[in-house]
Amino acid sequence: QAPLVESGGGSVETGMSLTLACVGSGYIVRDSCMAWFRQAPGQARAAVAGFTSGAVGPKYADSMKDRFTVSQDIAKSTLYLHLFNVMPADSAMYYCAVDRARNCRYRDWKRITTYDTWGQGTQVTVSS
Repeated sequence: QAPLVESGGGSVETGMSLTLACVGSGYIVRDSCMAWFRQAPGQARAAVAGFTSGAVGPKYADSMKDRFTVSQDIAKSTLYLHLFNVMPADSAMYYCAVDRARNCRYRDWKRITTYDTWGQGTQVTVSS
């Protein structure tokens, strides 16, 4: 079984909301370094939001905080990404990632290389 499994993607219309989930038993644990990234065709994978070890609250990439919310349920080993009022520009493959060594305490949480474990992704397609 894959260490991280994302779900919740699909085809939605502009303005709708949806929630993505990433389940990772043994990977998504208390004080984890974990994050959501997204990648659209022809574009680089970019950080959306996440939690860094030792931080008080979640972190968001610029412009993501107003419509996205990241949350976690450690008892369920699950990381969530809530998308509100989606737009066609949000269409992408969404990936969750975990840094088991908690290097995010010292590294930029938005860098792909900070993470050592990735899910397969879940596709979100937003139509206008």
